[in-house]
Amino acid sequence: MQLLHNPTAMSASFDDPNLISLAGLVPTMHLADAASLSTLAQDRLSITGDKGANAGAKIASLVAGMVAGADSIDDMDVLRHGGMRRLFDRIYAPSTLGSFLRAFTFGHVRQLDAVASRFLVNLARQAPHLVPPPPAGSGGNGYVFVDVDDTIIEVHGHTKQGAGFGYSGIRGLNALLATVTTAQSAPIIVGQRLRKGSCGSPRGAHRLIADAMTTTRRLPGMEDKKILVRADSAYYGHPSVSAALRSGADVSVTVRMTPNVKKAIVAIPEDAWQTIQYTDAIFDEASQSWISLAQVAEVPFTAFTSRKKADHVPGRLVVRRIPELNKKDVYQPGLFDLHRFHAVFTTADPGVLDTVAADKTHRQHAIIEQVNADLKASALAHLPSGTFTANSAWLVCAVMAFNLTRATGVIAAGGMAKATTATIRRTLMAVPARVARRSRRLVLHLPEGWTWQPQWQKLFDHGHSPP
Repeated sequence: MQLLHNPTAMSASFDDPNLISLAGLVPTMHLADAASLSTLAQDRLSITGDKGANAGAKIASLVAGMVAGADSIDDMDVLRHGGMRRLFDRIYAPSTLGSFLRAFTFGHVRQLDAVASRFLVNLARQAPHLVPPPPAGSGGNGYVFVDVDDTIIEVHGHTKQGAGFGYSGIRGLNALLATVTTAQSAPIIVGQRLRKGSCGSPRGAHRLIADAMTTTRRLPGMEDKKILVRADSAYYGHPSVSAALRSGADVSVTVRMTPNVKKAIVAIPEDAWQTIQYTDAIFDEASQSWISLAQVAEVPFTAFTSRKKADHVPGRLVVRRIPELNKKDVYQPGLFDLHRFHAVFTTADPGVLDTVAADKTHRQHAIIEQVNADLKASALAHLPSGTFTANSAWLVCAVMAFNLTRATGVIAAGGMAKATTATIRRTLMAVPARVARRSRRLVLHLPEGWTWQPQWQKLFDHGHSPP
């Protein structure tokens, strides 16, 4: 692609007050208004003083900036260009939003958590396909999956409250997330907590799981659905597992190779192992089976037997074994093959999730890593404040921006329902337009030949009458 004109014969002038570069924010923030974002924040946040004035509009500004790609407080200036003030009211300066965030206490962050929960439920009503309830009698696909995991957000500087070196060896803060997904939908976030960087992964996870289950049950059509809480071995503990069970969910949690787990694996008979479709597996037409190095089996198992009997949790231990792939001594081979074992404790009904399905379903827990990466590629690329509670509020706003962007993609459809936030931002948000007025109506003139025009138009028409 080449310029049609000689660059030296061109000039540039920043003097058009009617141009905008984020036309996609118009239908997106209309969707946020329909889901009562500003109203919820205004009603529930009780920040006193001038810093807390107009809390609803300030939260909406923060969320809008993050949807537009802001990953720091200074980036909120992306909202204040050209004709944006003709389209949006109360676009606050970054310094005002920074002072607002620093006025948060832990109690205010919990109030904002309540706003995020209710905002998500309202979004699900506006976009029914955001988290469609699974159909009854569909086996493992009939579960609603709640995934729990934490991630370290790297920070810099010596004034960051709570920063420390955690399990990753990176200096940062620890964000604990819970997502919900079904076989028909991409994940959305139903719970979040910011913690010190040096804290252990399971710290406070039982409270997050309880909150996440409450929010999930409030989503349309989820009141009586089966829920499976999935997590890695860091959350294999009585507090986290019992919190899920008390909420009426089943669990699927990776277990550590403790002596009692090893004893249970040794008791599995050799003929109980089943070959599964795994990495590089080949389907043999003659035997109608998979040829693979991975095999699974299960054995009854009771978790937490070291505690009092009332705390014992009966279930199944689903074990996957893979041959040890380290190089063997070619001159003196071993007497028998060695395996690496990966065990999962689950309370799921074996009639719904058999051994193979339980193993495959648990491996899909890795979908939450995509959410972690998505957030760190957008609003959580940085935690912008030196104040811990301000960063906690920033995390909640980032989660609301993520869910709002996901709902936007679901409404636009056309391949956007499961797209990353970066893709949705590039195709539906960052659309240039010129603001004009005709017959006492504001008109947006968008570029001709925009590839994603049908998706953008569908999103716009969701909340506006066609012109």
